[in-house]
Amino acid sequence: MVGDARPSRVRAGGCRGAVGSRTSSRALRPPLPPLSFLFVLFLAAPCAWAAGYKTCPKVKPDMLNVHLVPHTHDDVGWLKTVDQYFYGIYNNIQPAGVQYILDSVISSLLADPTRRFIYVEIAFFSRWWHQQTNETQKVVRDLVRQGRLEFANGGWVMNDEAATHYGAIIDQMTLGLRFLEETFGSDGRPRVAWHIDPFGHSREQASLFAQMGFDGFFFGRLDYQDKRVRKEALQMEQVWRASASLKPPTADLFTSVLPNMYNPPERLCWDMLCADKPFVEDMRSPEYNVKELVDYFLKLATDQGKLYRSKHTVMTMGSDFQYENANSWFKNLDKLIQFVNAQQQANGSRVNVLYSTPACYLWELNKANLSWSVKKDDFFPYADGPHMFWTGYFSSRPALKRYERLSYNFLQVCKQLEALAGPAANVGPYGSGDSAPLNEAMAVLQHHDAVSGTSRQHVADDYARQLSEGWRPCEVLMSNALAHLSGSKEDFAFCRKLNISICPLTQTAERFQVIVYNPLGRKVDWMVRLPVSKHVYLVRDPGGKTVPSDVVTIPSSDSQELLFSALVPALGFSIYSVSQMPNQSPQKSWSRVLVIQNEYLRARFDPDTGLLMELENLEQNLVLPVHQAFYWYNASTGNNLSSQASGAYIFRPNQKNPLFVSRWAQTHVVKASLVQEVHQNFSAWCSQVVRLYPRQRHLELEWTVGPIPVGDGWGKEVISRFDTPLATGGLFYTDSNGREILERRRDYRPTWKLNQTEPVAGNYYPVNSRIYITDGNMQLTVLTDRSQGGSSLRDGSLELMVHRRLLRDDARGVGEPLNKEGSGLWVRGRHLVLLDKTGIAAARHRLQAEMEVLAPQVVLARGGGARYRLEVAPRTQFSGLRRELPPSIHLLTLAHWGPETLLLRLEHQFAVGEDSGRNMSSPVTLDLTNLFSAFTITHLRETTLAANQLLAYASRLQWTTDTGPTPHPSPSRLVSATITLHPMEIRTFLASVRWEEDG
Repeated sequence: MVGDARPSRVRAGGCRGAVGSRTSSRALRPPLPPLSFLFVLFLAAPCAWAAGYKTCPKVKPDMLNVHLVPHTHDDVGWLKTVDQYFYGIYNNIQPAGVQYILDSVISSLLADPTRRFIYVEIAFFSRWWHQQTNETQKVVRDLVRQGRLEFANGGWVMNDEAATHYGAIIDQMTLGLRFLEETFGSDGRPRVAWHIDPFGHSREQASLFAQMGFDGFFFGRLDYQDKRVRKEALQMEQVWRASASLKPPTADLFTSVLPNMYNPPERLCWDMLCADKPFVEDMRSPEYNVKELVDYFLKLATDQGKLYRSKHTVMTMGSDFQYENANSWFKNLDKLIQFVNAQQQANGSRVNVLYSTPACYLWELNKANLSWSVKKDDFFPYADGPHMFWTGYFSSRPALKRYERLSYNFLQVCKQLEALAGPAANVGPYGSGDSAPLNEAMAVLQHHDAVSGTSRQHVADDYARQLSEGWRPCEVLMSNALAHLSGSKEDFAFCRKLNISICPLTQTAERFQVIVYNPLGRKVDWMVRLPVSKHVYLVRDPGGKTVPSDVVTIPSSDSQELLFSALVPALGFSIYSVSQMPNQSPQKSWSRVLVIQNEYLRARFDPDTGLLMELENLEQNLVLPVHQAFYWYNASTGNNLSSQASGAYIFRPNQKNPLFVSRWAQTHVVKASLVQEVHQNFSAWCSQVVRLYPRQRHLELEWTVGPIPVGDGWGKEVISRFDTPLATGGLFYTDSNGREILERRRDYRPTWKLNQTEPVAGNYYPVNSRIYITDGNMQLTVLTDRSQGGSSLRDGSLELMVHRRLLRDDARGVGEPLNKEGSGLWVRGRHLVLLDKTGIAAARHRLQAEMEVLAPQVVLARGGGARYRLEVAPRTQFSGLRRELPPSIHLLTLAHWGPETLLLRLEHQFAVGEDSGRNMSSPVTLDLTNLFSAFTITHLRETTLAANQLLAYASRLQWTTDTGPTPHPSPSRLVSATITLHPMEIRTFLASVRWEEDG
C-alpha cells in the first residue's frame, strides 16, 4: 500500500526520485532472453540443496553480512482493483502490472544462479501460475526447490491486523498456504511471516502466526517514538510472547523490525519507477560512480549494523509493484555485490554482501545463540510522526466493514452445510454450488487496504462486488444442502436486505416457511424479525405447535415487522411455518413511559432529553447511571502545529472535545409482548432504536447514521459515547482480533515513555468485537457488529466511532478524501451493552460475541415443495451434532477439504482467569467419536493451525529469552479421537469421513 508516510507525497513505496512516465522507461528496457534459452541455462546451473534453510547462501562469520532481499510488495487492490493491478490496466493511475513482474523476475532469476527473490501475495501468484505453460511451471518449481524463489508469509493476501477477525485471518492464510503446499510441497512452505505494510500489529496476529508454524515475523511499520527507543536499546529484534493464556513457546514468535520499512536504502533504488543512478563502472565515463556508491554503501551498512545485535543485517531491495523490469534491479545488485565484496581484499573491508531471503537471515540469527528480550503487548496505535496517528482506518468505510463481517458469517454457514450434506451440496436440484468464490472473495477482503477501508472508492466498490458475486454460488450450495438434509425441495429465497426491512417474499406471501440455521455448537434462542404486510400472523414451530408472535409497527416508516422466537438446535436448523390470519390487523403498541425492561434488565431514559440515563441488571442487583449520546469530532484539515489532516488512515480531530449531534432525542416507545423499544431521533441524519427482547441479558442499540452533512465545509467523525460514574483509573480493555483481551491505559505505552501529541487519536485502539471498562466490581461491556475504533478518554467513559465523512485526503497515497457518494452514506449497525459483576462478565461477553459473529442464518421458502427422496419423509428440524459442545468450546471451522475429507477446527474460547464462577477457563476434554450426526469420522490427522503441516512432524526454531529457559515439548501424536483443549487453544484436524446415507 503506502510507502514512506511523509506529508510530502512520494510514490507509493517511497521510491526516491520515482519517475511518473512508464513509457519513457520502457524504451530503455533491454530485451529479456527467451524463456527457452533460460530454461537451458537453468539446467546447467549448479544443483542446490533441498528446500528449507539448507538452501541458504554461505556467510562469512567474521564479517558484517548484509543480506540483500529482492522483493516486490503487490497490494491486492488499493489505487486500482485486483484485476487492474494484475493485468497492468490504467497505468495512468499507478504503473503496476503484476503478471509482468512475475514474468520478468523468473527470467532474471534464471540468468544467474546466485540471485534470489521472495514473493508474498498468493492471490496474484496463483492467478499467474494457472496461466503458465507446463514448461514454465517446471522451471518455477525448480527455482523454488533450490531456494532461489522463496515464498514469505504465503497468505492469499497480506492481511490487515486491526480490522480483521481472527477466523477470517486463519481462513485466508489457509487458502494461500494450501495452494503453496499442493503446488510445491514442503519446498514452497514459507518459514517466516512478512507483514511489511500493515499499519500497526496485533498480538493475536503474532499468536496465530506462531501456531501456524512460522519461525519468525518481519514487519516494516513501527511507531516513530517506539522505533527511536528500540534503536537506542538495540531492541529492533526480540521474542514476542503473543498470548497470556497459551504456554510458552506456543505463541512465542521471533520478531524483527526492518530498518527501512520495506523500501530500498536512499540512492539504491534501481527499479524503472525510480530515478537513482545505476552503477557506471567505466572509468572513462564522466558518470563513473563505483567508488562513490561503494563508499556510501559501506558506511550505510556499518551504521545500520550498529542498530542490531548480530553480525547480520538485512536490506529490503524493492517496494510497491517493483521488478516489472527485474533486469534493471538485478543487474545493479550484481554489481553492488561484486564491487563491495572486492573491497575485502583491496582495502580490508569487513562487510560482506550477498543475495538472501528473510528466512536465511533469520537462520543466521538463530545460529548466533543470543538471548533476546520479550515483548508481551502489541504495536497499536501506530504513528509515523507527531500528530499523525493511523487510528482513523479502524472505522473507515463502516458499510464495507459490516459487509465483510456479514460475509464471514454467511461463508461459515455455507462451509458447514457443504460439510454436513457432503457431495449433495455441490451438485443438486438447484445447480452447481460452490463455497470457493466466496472463500476467495473473503480472503481478498482481509487485505490491508480492503477491510481497512483505505482503498480508493472504485476499488472499495469492487471489493463489495467480489463479495456479492461470491454469495450466489453459496446460496445454490445451501439450497442443495438444505433440500438434502430436510428432505424437501423448496423454492428457497435469501433476503439480503433485511437490515433495511425489505424482503419481497415475506411482504407479499400469505404463507411461507422460515428456515433458521444455527452455526454454533450449542442450541440458540433467536428472535426472528421479518418485514411483513399489515396482517396478523400465525407461527408454528417444527412440531406444528403455535408459538407466540408479534407484529410491530415501525414508527419512522409505518411499516410492519413480524417477530417470533426460534429455538434452533446445535449446528442445525428449525423450520417454522407462517400464515396470515384473515380479517385481522396488527395493533399499534405505543407507550409514553420511558422505561423498557425484561426479566433481566431495565433501561431508563431521561424524560426531558429522551437519552438513556440508567441501566439496571435485575438478576445481579446492579444499577449504573449510563448516559449515551452521539457526538462528532470536527476533522482537522491541518493547523499551526502540523499540516496533517484527518483522512482514510489518519484520525486527527480539530479539538479534544466532540460536539453533540443533539442534546435531546425525539422518542417513540414501542411495547409488545416480544419486544420493548425506545426509538430515538437525534437529527435528520442520526437515529437509534434501544431494544430489549425477552430472556435477553444485553441491551441492543441499533443506530443509523448518515448522510453526514458536510455543507458547512467540516468533515465529521461520529461517535457513540457512554458516560458512567465508574472509577476506572485511566484503564479500559479491548479485544485483539476478536480473541484475547488487552489492557489499555490512557496516554501510556507499556514499553516506552510516550510523548502524547494527540490526546484523542493517540488513545484510540482497534475494537474488533468488544470494549469494556470496570471499577473492579462492575463491568460495562459494549459488543460491536464490525470493527471500529474506540477509547476511554476519561474515567467511566467509553466511545466507539461509527461513521466518518471527510473532505481532505491525509497524504498517505490514496489521493482522494473519504467522502463516499451513494448507499454507503447511510450506515446502520448495532452495539450490544452488557452490565455485569466483573467476576462473571467474561462468560457473558464471550458467549454473546460468539453469537454475534456467527448469528443464525435465515432462509425463506413458500412451502409445499416436492420430496427430495420419495422414500424419505421430510423433517423440520435437524442437528449436525449428536451432543452439544460445552459453552467454552467453539466450532471454529467445519469445511470441505477434499474427497471424503473435512477440515475441522475446535477452540477453547476462554482465556486463563475468565472462569466466571462456571469453570469456563478449565481445560475441556472432548470425544470426537460419533460427535457428528451427518457423517462418521473414520480417521483424524492433527495439523498446524493453517492445515499445511502435520503437527506431529512440525518443528520451529527455538530461541533463548532473557526471561529464563522455555521448555520445548515435542508435538504429541494423536492416538485417539479424545482431545483436550486448554484456554485459548485452537486444534486443527483433517478428518476422513463417511457420510450417512440418509443425510
